[in-house]
Amino acid sequence: MHPSQSELLKLKNLGLASVNILHSIGIRSLEDLHRVGPVEAFASIRRRGINVSRVLLYALQGALLDIHWNDLDPDLKANLVSEAEQLLSRKDSA
Repeated sequence: MHPSQSELLKLKNLGLASVNILHSIGIRSLEDLHRVGPVEAFASIRRRGINVSRVLLYALQGALLDIHWNDLDPDLKANLVSEAEQLLSRKDSA
């Protein structure tokens, strides 16, 4: 196991499948995830044709905040989804 993989696996909400998906878009460390942010990471994953649900978006945010994704404020979840949809629609129309 790569050292950065174990670093990401230590984060709340992230299992091996999620970490492998993150690696596929070039996120290999907590620092990478912070730099890219959950919305851009989620959008990058979707643009690669990887079918993931909103739960991954919430899980990424929760990982950065060190809380379970289900404990995120509903308004924060709604904002994350809105930002991701806007980002994906801009990229789709470009």
